[in-house]
Amino acid sequence: MKIFKNYTIFIFLLFLLVGCKNGKLPGADARKIPYDPKERVKRNLEQGKGFRLNNMINPKRGGDFQFASANELWRASLDVIDFMPLASANYSGGMIITDWYSDSKNLNESIKITIRFLTNEIRSDALNIKIFYKKCTNVNSCVINEKSGSLSTELTKEILKLATKYKKETDLKNFEPYIVSDPSD
Repeated sequence: MKIFKNYTIFIFLLFLLVGCKNGKLPGADARKIPYDPKERVKRNLEQGKGFRLNNMINPKRGGDFQFASANELWRASLDVIDFMPLASANYSGGMIITDWYSDSKNLNESIKITIRFLTNEIRSDALNIKIFYKKCTNVNSCVINEKSGSLSTELTKEILKLATKYKKETDLKNFEPYIVSDPSD
């Protein structure tokens, strides 16, 4: 029985040490967190790290659904390439494929863009953009090449810039300030 107790204590201490990162106990830095509990609650709710019971009891809307219009990256991508005809747009598959597009200046050259979404987060590695060029000498003789370069980089930059703008607008629209109720009321 004594051996079992020693093993239990050893395993407990092992889990405690494994939970520590860089020799520090898990948890937050007390210098970065307000001392007042009401301020901590307010800060957590403003950062989206909490929930409110009155929202569960008396919901103001039907529910939160993740439609394509709610995803800022998806909306921004469609807005940036809105001049091009779409061949396929699959939100659940995370892919937008345009049809071949050529401007009126050069009908022998066309461009096709595929945008693959790797994550819903707005960050530089969230998109995989491929650009294909088609050059035709006549109707039956066309060469298609994938090219990476400045156009892909520029599209990524524009999409991320617009998605960030959409995210800020959504956050401002959905922001609800935390109102501290007085317990004496």
